[in-house]
Amino acid sequence: MVKLYNTLKRIKEELHTRETGKVKMYVCGPTTYNYIHLGNARPIVVFDTVRRYLEYRGYDVMFIQNFTDIDDKIINKAKEEGVSAKELAEKYIEEYFKDADALGVKRADHHPKVTEHMDDIINMIEVIIENGFGYEVDGEVYFDVRSFPGYGKLSQRSVDDMRSGARVEVDKRKKDPLDFVLWKPAKPDEPSWDSPWGEGRPGWHIECSAMSLKYLSNGFDIHGGGFDLIFPHHENEIAQTEASTKEKPFVRYWMHNGFITINQEKMSKSLGNFFLVREILEKFPPDVVRYYLLATHYRSPLDFDDTKLDMNAKALEKLKNTRARLQELMTQVSIVEDIPLEGVHLRMIREIDKARNKFEEAMDDDFNTALAIAGLFEISKELNNYINQRDFLLDKQQTKVVAAGSRLFEDLGTSVLGIFGLETGSDKENNLEESLIQLLIDIRQKARGKKDWAMADYIRDQLTEYGVILEDTPKGCRWKKG
Repeated sequence: MVKLYNTLKRIKEELHTRETGKVKMYVCGPTTYNYIHLGNARPIVVFDTVRRYLEYRGYDVMFIQNFTDIDDKIINKAKEEGVSAKELAEKYIEEYFKDADALGVKRADHHPKVTEHMDDIINMIEVIIENGFGYEVDGEVYFDVRSFPGYGKLSQRSVDDMRSGARVEVDKRKKDPLDFVLWKPAKPDEPSWDSPWGEGRPGWHIECSAMSLKYLSNGFDIHGGGFDLIFPHHENEIAQTEASTKEKPFVRYWMHNGFITINQEKMSKSLGNFFLVREILEKFPPDVVRYYLLATHYRSPLDFDDTKLDMNAKALEKLKNTRARLQELMTQVSIVEDIPLEGVHLRMIREIDKARNKFEEAMDDDFNTALAIAGLFEISKELNNYINQRDFLLDKQQTKVVAAGSRLFEDLGTSVLGIFGLETGSDKENNLEESLIQLLIDIRQKARGKKDWAMADYIRDQLTEYGVILEDTPKGCRWKKG
């Protein structure tokens, strides 16, 4: 049974979905005024992995991730660049997909945009007002926080404490300083939409409520986002949605990932201490970046520096080498027979089954990717010892073990974690590098055939200097990157 940490209750709970066998899931997406940075990438990769694991567990997952494509930041950036807000947003939505695709993130079932759901947003605001939770002043609509008894339940703050500690500009039009905007009147030369309160555009919080309800309906299963969204964004989502529907709960389980920090300070565009994903991908392959984001439990903070990425690259290479060796052996197999196993072969099958169980136990316990990855390293060592035995011949029993090991790596490493099979550069560059390495190995093999040991050793030494390790076996020469 999958358990996840529910921010609303501050405990781990068993996942009981609204519909048996189905998960409805909404994750807050980016505001599209710039390229995404590593701090943005963490929730994107984390919740992609949550989705992948739930699908692995047999759930039919409906996954929604929005784009905020109208916002003060978008409008201001568009003015700087001399383009329309729509053009700017579309540009960065396209760029988002480039970065997300590079990191192996699956596309959502729907990527709704705010500008395409104005009718839904306006209708929801009208209902909130009709239900007595909102009010309009001079074309601006506010949510009346004091009118909603459950306000503060996600962030576990009382309204009185929030008000006494709030640094809110005094606005005499508000009933209470904590009241937040649902609709704001248009300013000159800014995009706007017609509404019962005049030309304007929505406040930030209402958009996610309207779009999640449209695609998933009230009481859906999981809402995800970064820890920084707990208050006020997700707190306000709960208030305005439950005020609109008059039904509880809006969401069954709230999940939030920890920050990425630099020198213990949150990475953010506003602080200027951020690294764009595409800048990092110029220095590190995407599988290394994805691995780095998953090697720490999603709720734990993750401090960034290049050294940690270098360490993660070396660790991942070990797993990739095991996977490559298993794949290579599988190319030599025509059929895997269902035969009884004995001795060391039976023990290895049991170890592989145990590794799968340990992986599932780790992921079932609040998606503990760190522990799950540790289990992959353990079985990787066992498999390497097995296939490197001197008497390894790939007979029927060995073939069955290799097939089970390969299937394990594909199911868990590729399908769930997404750390295998990502592009690590252009196909042309990768193919050229591998072709040149293989060419040098072929030349070395010919030199060995002629007993030109000096040339053979020279090629081996030169490849070693470039990080290519050769291994001579009875079945030929294998190579891997050290």
